Amino acid sequence: MSAATPVVTGRTGPKAATARRGPARNRAALGFLLPFGLLFTALFLLPIGYAVWQSLFRIERSGLGFGPARTVFAGFDNYTAALGDGSFVAGIGRVLLFGAVQVPVMLGLALGLALLIDAKGTRLRKFFRLAYFLPYAIPGVVATILWAFLYLPGTSPLVSGLKDLGIEADFLSSDTVLWSMANIVTWTWTGYNMLVILSALQAIPSELYEAADLDGAGPWRIAWHIKIPLVAPALVLTGIFSIIGTLQLFTEPMVLHSLASTVSADYTPNMAAYNAAFGNNDYGKAAAIAVLLALATCVLSFTFLRLSVRLTGNRVTA
Repeated sequence: MSAATPVVTGRTGPKAATARRGPARNRAALGFLLPFGLLFTALFLLPIGYAVWQSLFRIERSGLGFGPARTVFAGFDNYTAALGDGSFVAGIGRVLLFGAVQVPVMLGLALGLALLIDAKGTRLRKFFRLAYFLPYAIPGVVATILWAFLYLPGTSPLVSGLKDLGIEADFLSSDTVLWSMANIVTWTWTGYNMLVILSALQAIPSELYEAADLDGAGPWRIAWHIKIPLVAPALVLTGIFSIIGTLQLFTEPMVLHSLASTVSADYTPNMAAYNAAFGNNDYGKAAAIAVLLALATCVLSFTFLRLSVRLTGNRVTA
């Protein structure tokens, strides 16, 4: 009597089916990622690469500037020219001072408004939320023009009212124009940051508030020990966005430039890049300024993020 010999066949079952589906899944994933990759490369990586490449060249003209233009390799000369320009360095100092004062004030106001709206006894929450957010819906150019009418002595009821009280106010002088811009930016962006923080507040589990009530904690202790620590990631996010926006300050000084002689054509680094490109036709220097601004934005944002994580970590540990 002979025994039947088992026939060994290929793998079947769940593992084999999964192995067969693996390449198909990978191709499907690549198909979904391909449009994003193409757009990311075309709209982000290529412009950055082109700006870096353009910053290494300059345009020269012969015949007292009337001859044909030719592009020559300049190396880091455009970067040296930008960093050696006193107006550009002064513009960097202005935006750093602007950010050191305006960003904490704006985020403090946004946090305070978010805490007030999120408080237990607050009524008309939807109304106040919309009222605080409404300035953000106004375009920056329009908002600056509206505030400019309040700053100009000939049209401002605010200046006239202060003058009747014996106070001579000049909101567009060399000493105050930067803070006039800070007021416009704060008025425009506080509501947006408030909504971001308010969204984080409303995501906090209600069980934490109930436990705090049982322990006898009041509104101030709940806000300080529960709400603010838990919205720290939202504060870090709004802080990074605000730092980026500060270094890109352009709309407000550009609009006020036509109204106030104290605002020069290169008042901020972004204005300096714009003036170099479209005022002096020096695209190499403009590209170098853009690259320097991008590097400064990355460094400041990364530094702020590291400090924030360290401080919030110490706070939670304490």
